[in-house]
Amino acid sequence: VQLQASGGGLVQAGGSLRLSCAASGRTFSRYGMAWFRQAPEKEREFVASVNWSGGSTSYSDSVKGRFTISRDNAKNTMYLQMNSLKPEETAVYYCAASGSGYYGVGNARYNYWGQGTLVTVSS
Repeated sequence: VQLQASGGGLVQAGGSLRLSCAASGRTFSRYGMAWFRQAPEKEREFVASVNWSGGSTSYSDSVKGRFTISRDNAKNTMYLQMNSLKPEETAVYYCAASGSGYYGVGNARYNYWGQGTLVTVSS
């Protein structure tokens, strides 16, 4: 499967952005999906994940209550709605897919990665 992330950009602190991750292939609905992010000179970190149906989600503590992950299997697309953004959340955001259906925090369990989309939050 190929993943294409989009929707990044420049936003002021407190603002909102919606990221999208479009997937190719017929088996999108079988994949566990996730968003990760990597800030400059920092390790990639888990942001949120969703199971194959969209019925189960998981969030890092730092984004819980502000970010919402969702997916539309009919459109082969996953989303990340980000509200109340903070300057320290400036990073490249990556979408990832797991062919096994895994949707946890471990980045090594994801087989496929998108190219990333840059989110810049100004103070």
